[in-house]
Amino acid sequence: MELPVVQRLKKELEELRYELNTKLPKDLEVAREHGDLKENAEYEAAKQRQGVVNARIGATEQRIRELSMVDIKSFPTDAIGYGSFVTLEDEEDGNEIKYELVFPEEVDASSGKISLSSPLGRALVNRTAGDEVQVQTPKGRKEFVVVAVTTIHEREDMQS
Repeated sequence: MELPVVQRLKKELEELRYELNTKLPKDLEVAREHGDLKENAEYEAAKQRQGVVNARIGATEQRIRELSMVDIKSFPTDAIGYGSFVTLEDEEDGNEIKYELVFPEEVDASSGKISLSSPLGRALVNRTAGDEVQVQTPKGRKEFVVVAVTTIHEREDMQS
């Protein structure tokens, strides 16, 4: 099964290639028609964008290769890992917080998606319900108790 992040990166790669091969050549042609290329801001901007898009294509292709080698079956079935939904209780105020652990490309703090490589994400990996975790935050050290875990293997939306 292909990870959702790989599907999104492939879509982004397709859009980047379209921009590089279709849109930017047209932009460059229009800019050339304006005359002297030495002092043509549109031409320079299109050339710079071309370099940025080329670099992003290379980085995206590399990340797709890396993530395509990830096997969901290798993720823990009984502990927190990629794709897990986690409910934490803040030991200081008793509030519950829910997160989903994702790869950095999928982070969306407003919807509770945090990176596996974030301080909290690293502290949670391989933990189970009932475990206590400590994490250094910008506001100081925080302590949480893992209240509930739904691993990627248990999620209906990932079943196929």
